[in-house]
Amino acid sequence: MHAQPHDKGVSVTDINDLVDLDKGSLKGHMFTDEDIYQQELDKVWRRAWCFLAHDSMIPKKGDFLQNFIGEDPVLIVRQKDGSVKAFLNQCRHRGMRICRVDQGAAKAFTCSFHGWSYGLDGSLIQVPREGDAYPDDFDKANYPARPIPRLTNYKGFWFGTWDEEAPEFEEYLGSAKYYLDGYIDRWDGGMEPIAFHKWTLPNNWKFMAEQPTSDMQHSEITHVSAGQVLNKGSDAADRTLRGDNPTGRQFFSDYGHGGAWYGEKGSEVPNTGQAMQKWEAQPEIAEQIAKRLGDNREIRGHLNIWPTFMVLGNYTIRVTHPRGPGHQEIWAWTFVPKDADDATKDSIRRDVMRTFTPGGMFEGDDALNWEEMQEVLHGRIARDSGFTYQMTGAPIQWDEGPYPGGSTKHVFSDNAAINMYSNYVDMMNAENWDELKQLREKHRMGKSN
Repeated sequence: MHAQPHDKGVSVTDINDLVDLDKGSLKGHMFTDEDIYQQELDKVWRRAWCFLAHDSMIPKKGDFLQNFIGEDPVLIVRQKDGSVKAFLNQCRHRGMRICRVDQGAAKAFTCSFHGWSYGLDGSLIQVPREGDAYPDDFDKANYPARPIPRLTNYKGFWFGTWDEEAPEFEEYLGSAKYYLDGYIDRWDGGMEPIAFHKWTLPNNWKFMAEQPTSDMQHSEITHVSAGQVLNKGSDAADRTLRGDNPTGRQFFSDYGHGGAWYGEKGSEVPNTGQAMQKWEAQPEIAEQIAKRLGDNREIRGHLNIWPTFMVLGNYTIRVTHPRGPGHQEIWAWTFVPKDADDATKDSIRRDVMRTFTPGGMFEGDDALNWEEMQEVLHGRIARDSGFTYQMTGAPIQWDEGPYPGGSTKHVFSDNAAINMYSNYVDMMNAENWDELKQLREKHRMGKSN
């Protein structure tokens, strides 16, 4: 494996020279350059709303989960009063992790380097030899773990941001709320994860973010053989329903979110397995869905809430964590309806295992594409040549019929990807959220400004 190149000739101020969205062109440096990556950590990951935990992962007081925002490790902790707090998993003494365990229950957290101890809320509660080795004016209250200042619980999913000026989460979602709710707010009993996988891939994090945001066409090329195999059996969705010339729609919203699915309204092609379809067809379950959503809504392809909260139609929910310009770490959960019977839950689990896990057939297909794309970008000419985004034949519609936000009446389109990168460039250029909002209004696709 070659070392990832560091393009010292490309500075963070050159990001606008690498992206020409009017011509549908991106240069490969934005997926390899270390300086740009460092700017992303500051301008994207420090500013965006990021997924931290689900209620079911931290159900009791003292329960905690370690996650990441960008490359910053964070702890999400259920408090004694039932609330949730989150803070940087870094000791204020010498910077060691406060907690080295991925998940569990605790009464306090003690750094294993010098023994500084923190409460469930991140406050510093004990310092060894405080009475004789520190001056009289040393005050533990001045050294809490750094809190994540903005947290919100959306339909059982906890999101956080470091940026106190960020809009409220539902404003951040915008029109994507309609589509996300179709996945995660369907059932009175809510959702729960029953399986979890982690793995790493040698490619830039934006490759995976782009695919659920926009790219449906790869499925008829990249996944054709896997689709033929996985159509067999009751656990799988029948992907032959897409047809040879599939219809569908792609959507996008202001802050880079997007997704797509096969089929017209009322005849969407399900991406869930047959057992899940039968369970939802029960009158009492169908009534729940209609009551909660207003219709029997499920966007049955995939979507991404920027930067990397991804929901796939078979109930894979995942995030990716950047690990440098040429690597990412994937965390993927299999979610199921909490009230479903065990057989239905196990059917969902088996389908996800065969498709979108480290050993899944679709996952292997995708990983090979992204790895080779990154490998090719080791070449200087390849980085200068870049990528093309000109699949824009279907016109952009706004708030068309039941579909809020921007959308195209074609499942194959680059518009959502262009919108994602437009938001990305605006985040990289804006100094604060007020500037970002102005830029997003100015660059809203398909609308006069």
